[in-house]
Amino acid sequence: MPQVPQTFFDALAVRTWCGLALRALGHAREEIDAINVYPVADGDTGTNLYLTMESAAAAVEAVFDGHGTLTERKPPLADAAQAMAHGALIGARGNSGTILAQLLRGMAQVLAADGETAHTDGEGLRLALRRAADSARHAVAHPVEGTVLSVASAAADAAGDTQGDCGTVARAAYEGACAALAATPGQLAVLERAGVVDAGGRGLVAVLAALVETFTGEVPVFTVLEAHARVAADETHTRVEDVSTSGATAATPCEGGPAFEVIYLLEADDSAVTRLRERLDALGDSLVVVGGDGLWNVHVHVDDAGAAVEAGVEAGRPYRIRITHFGLGDVHTTGAERPPRERAQRAVVAVVPGEGLAGLYGEAGATTVLARPGEPPASGELVAAVRRAHAREVVLLPNDAELRHTAAAAAEQARAEGIRVALIPTRSAVQGIAALAVHEPERRFDEDVVSMTSAAGATRYAEVAVAERQSWTMAGICQAGDVLGLVDGDVAVIGADVTATARAVLDRMLAAGGELVTLVLGDEAPASVADILEMHVRESYLAVDTVVYRGGRQGALLLIGVE
Repeated sequence: MPQVPQTFFDALAVRTWCGLALRALGHAREEIDAINVYPVADGDTGTNLYLTMESAAAAVEAVFDGHGTLTERKPPLADAAQAMAHGALIGARGNSGTILAQLLRGMAQVLAADGETAHTDGEGLRLALRRAADSARHAVAHPVEGTVLSVASAAADAAGDTQGDCGTVARAAYEGACAALAATPGQLAVLERAGVVDAGGRGLVAVLAALVETFTGEVPVFTVLEAHARVAADETHTRVEDVSTSGATAATPCEGGPAFEVIYLLEADDSAVTRLRERLDALGDSLVVVGGDGLWNVHVHVDDAGAAVEAGVEAGRPYRIRITHFGLGDVHTTGAERPPRERAQRAVVAVVPGEGLAGLYGEAGATTVLARPGEPPASGELVAAVRRAHAREVVLLPNDAELRHTAAAAAEQARAEGIRVALIPTRSAVQGIAALAVHEPERRFDEDVVSMTSAAGATRYAEVAVAERQSWTMAGICQAGDVLGLVDGDVAVIGADVTATARAVLDRMLAAGGELVTLVLGDEAPASVADILEMHVRESYLAVDTVVYRGGRQGALLLIGVE
């Protein structure tokens, strides 16, 4: 964590703020989840805010990694601010996380307005907070007072009435947010009945407290507000059950409301998104559409989840689609308490690089986390998948060498929640396929893990991809556009033709023997490559079988496994 305080709002301050905000939301996550009663009493607002901020912080760290670690090589403010906004956008979870993503995007639009500026001051921070509040309110189809939108507007108003440096402005915004948060029960009847403040607003206060700490080095004290929140956290579980049984947990717009939450990223132009807003608004409620420049995050509660996704297809290209069924007996739909679902004994959770493999792993019974090219999942997303698997024992397959630390952190957190987790350090999805093929949930846990680990370890892996830039490799210098064949993570072949390079890679791998070749084709791979490679293996290597899968948009043109 960079040292605080920061004098100006520069790239280092963006990085510091993201790290401190993530830590603050981590500490407050359970408290915020406990007071979550609007718009749906599903107890996940704190978790959603944490996951959204974790994605933003990871994107900023990636920008710093690309510029080196020396202070003089820190990235421009515009790069850090835009990375923060993009990371939050692609990682946004739930209603609250989606709004937080738009708040950060609004700030980034001001901070990155002049791409050459190294830093901004208190005046720039005031403008950024104002843009954040206004853009978030605009993103919500039907803004409701007494929510995070009210808290954000109050923070911007207080900052606008203040002169001074970044620390002075940040503290004014924080104090304005605290006052607005304390007033939320008087603005929204559902909060008053439950005796809590707005959960999303409480999360924003934590984020603004981190902003104060960034510029002053001091952690603000919540005083009366903190006491209110603590009392609420202690009492809410009982209160939520009481009011949900009486049908009082939802405000009027949500009583007897839709049964599904639908979230997806969408590649589309502005005019198409305008039409999409109108269609989704007619389908359901809690509509929030954030983003811009061709990439959007769409969130809505509907009864017809298929229609919501189809609307996205008509507008552009939706992906990373998440559909959550609030469920029969959910407080959102009937006001009745849903009986707890029995935990399975064992489950497999796997990170997969494309929709095709997600389907394959899903058919084999695994709970999957989709990793888009350039969008690795954060540890919180893996923890959420472990929880979603709802099992006493979980085998975790990261399927990427770069995710080993992220997966280890997720496994440790899940263990702290009482789940027995075994992390198998798979470095490619083809190793995960091999492990899943020998998975037997009826075996003792340790025996199953040993068998899966052995199968993964006995599988050599490779990929064929296109070089994005000139660089030094183990096989020599490659140029942008060259076809690279990587074996066990290192470049082994540099070529100009995808099929020829893949064949050379296969020959290198099979020179040491093998019984089964697994090919996973990406969308951009030549249509004929699978047939040509299958024929090559059949003609050149006796008793070696080949299986082919379609991976979808997986980054690499081709994944290869040899067992």
